[in-house]
Amino acid sequence: MAKKSKYYVVWNGHSPGIYTSWEECQKNITGVSDVRYKGFKTLHEAEAAFEDDPDNYWGKKDMPNPVYSSIENNPAIIGNSLSVDAACSGNPGPMEYQGVYTISGTPVFLKQFKLGTNNIGEFLAIVHALAYQKQHNLNLPIYTDSKIALAWVKAGKCKSKLEVNTKTQGLFEVIKRAEDWLQSNTYRQPILKWDTKNWGEIPADFGRK
Repeated sequence: MAKKSKYYVVWNGHSPGIYTSWEECQKNITGVSDVRYKGFKTLHEAEAAFEDDPDNYWGKKDMPNPVYSSIENNPAIIGNSLSVDAACSGNPGPMEYQGVYTISGTPVFLKQFKLGTNNIGEFLAIVHALAYQKQHNLNLPIYTDSKIALAWVKAGKCKSKLEVNTKTQGLFEVIKRAEDWLQSNTYRQPILKWDTKNWGEIPADFGRK
């Protein structure tokens, strides 16, 4: 979804309608598995689209990454799932992680930190996806492309060697909450390794490689 659009039509979301900011649109689509939305440059276009069939606008051509069309045709991939990934400008450096619905790329959550590492972001993304599902009573598999994060979640411990200082104190508070969540909660969702070699980049990838 291009953020340059001024009007966002939500056909199927928490509150269908026309929104004038991406932030409001995102609130209404986050957590909706069968979401339908699209951005338009003019109010006239948005109003006409809202009264029309969303299938005329929301299709494979509108999805943000061509990997989504191949997911539907790949029996090895569980489309009804969440995918998570992290990105870091430098290592350590400014870090962010996100979670999306695998089949559509619909955003579920996005978090940003001034300083972190890619492995920390991958670890936090998985725990965030687990906590999000528990909060919303969901039971979807979670895909990650990080073997290290998988091991850390299994151990219930973020084993990063990043220094704790005034710049990273806030991040380590989030890490501690994630570790505490793993210690005090159980989960049924399988955490699966995304096969990048055979499937391409994970749908939650930030596209900065």
